[in-house]
Amino acid sequence: MADIGSPNFRSEEKLRSEGTTGKVSTEILIIGGGIAGTSTAYYLSQCGHEVTLLEQSEIAAEASGLNAGTLWATGWGTPADLSTTLSMGGLQIYQSLQFDLGYDIEFRQCGALKVIQTEEEYSFISAHVHDLKSQGHNVELLKGRDARCIEPELSPHLLGSLYYPLGASADPVKTTRAFASAAQQHGARIYLNHAVSAIASNDNGTYVVTTPQAVFHTKILLIAAGPWSRPIGAMLGLNIPVYAVRGQMWSTGPVPTRIFHTIGAAESALYWNKHPGDTTTQPLELTHQNGVRLTRHLYGRQTRDGEIIFGGDRQLNQGKIPEQSGIETNREHSCEIFPFLRSFPIQRTWAGWMPFTPSLEPLIGKLPYFEHLYILSGLSSSGFEQGPMAGKLLADYIHSGVASPILEAADPARQVTIP
Repeated sequence: MADIGSPNFRSEEKLRSEGTTGKVSTEILIIGGGIAGTSTAYYLSQCGHEVTLLEQSEIAAEASGLNAGTLWATGWGTPADLSTTLSMGGLQIYQSLQFDLGYDIEFRQCGALKVIQTEEEYSFISAHVHDLKSQGHNVELLKGRDARCIEPELSPHLLGSLYYPLGASADPVKTTRAFASAAQQHGARIYLNHAVSAIASNDNGTYVVTTPQAVFHTKILLIAAGPWSRPIGAMLGLNIPVYAVRGQMWSTGPVPTRIFHTIGAAESALYWNKHPGDTTTQPLELTHQNGVRLTRHLYGRQTRDGEIIFGGDRQLNQGKIPEQSGIETNREHSCEIFPFLRSFPIQRTWAGWMPFTPSLEPLIGKLPYFEHLYILSGLSSSGFEQGPMAGKLLADYIHSGVASPILEAADPARQVTIP
C-alpha cells in the first residue's frame, strides 16, 4: 500500500514550514483542501496542468474528514442521473484508490442497511424499492429476520431493512489525504494554513488571490471551499447560495467487531418525503427548524480499528460545538437499532459544517458573470460519496472545455446571482 505520509506526500508540518512569500503564479488555483478540492487537483494535475491548492487549515480538517465515511451506491440505473453518476463514479474511484493506486483508505464494500421501525416506514420503503428496481437499481427489501441474518446484532423488533448490496465505507481523512498525495505526485503544489482574504479579477481575465502569506496569480480559479463558498464568492460580488449546516457525531471506544454494514434508518427519509419543506426559508432535509426537532436522522458504521460511530442531526446556523441533547437523541436512536450499544458509553463527540444549497442541487461547473471561474460545492451531506466523481467531471470540463451533459443539473448559473 502507498504510504500517505511518504516523501512523495510532503508532511503537513513541512508544508506549514514551507509557506511562501511574495508572488506565486500558477495556471489553476483551487481554494479548498477537502474531498472536492483535492480530487479535482488530482485529476487536473494528472492531465498535465499546473495546479496550486490553498487550504485555510489542514487537509481534511473540516467536513471531508469529520463525516462517517459511508457510501450508499444503488447502481447506475436507466437512465443514469447526476446523483447516480456521482455516487457510482465515486464508488469506482474509491476502488481504484485502494486497489490500483495502492492507498490504504480502509475501503470496504460491505453493503449498507437502512432499517425500518414502523409499518408506515415499511410501506414507504417498499414503494421506494419498487421505484428503484423499476429503474434498474440494485436494492432489496429485507424482512427483519433476513436483515438479522447478515447483521446479527440488529434489534429483533425491527420490521426490516432496505439493503444496498453496493454500499461501502472508507476512512474520510485517509481518503482526502490520498487525493492530496496523488495530486502532489503529479506536480500539484499544496499550501496549508493559507486562508484567502481577498480576490480580485483583472481586466485580462486573470485572478489575484491574497492570503496573509502571499499573493497568487492564476489564469483559472476554482472555488471548492464547501460551506465557506458563500463568503469566498462574495469577494467577487457573487451570491453563492451555499449554507453551513452542522452535522454532529459520536463514537464508542474501540470494541470487538459487532457491526458489519454501513447503517442508516428510514425515519428521516419518510418525514422529508411527507414534509418537503420550503426552500425560501431554509435548505431541504434538515432535522431542526428554528431550534425545534422535526425528525431523527441516523447513519453510522464500525471502523476498522473498532470504533462504532454514529451521527445524524442537520441544523442550520449553528456553531461547530456538539449539542449534547442532540447527541443523546442520536445515541438513543442507535440503541433502538442495536441494543448492545447501551453497554458502551460515548467516548468522544465532534461536529462540522456541510455545504447545503436550498434545493440540495450541487454547484459543479463554470460560474456566471466571469471567465475561467469555476465552482464545486453544495454536495450537502453527500460530499464524501459524490465529491471524487464531481471532481473528475469538473477536471474533465476544465481540461477539455466541454462539460458533460450530466452536469446540466448542477449548472451554477441556475442558482448563483449577483446581489
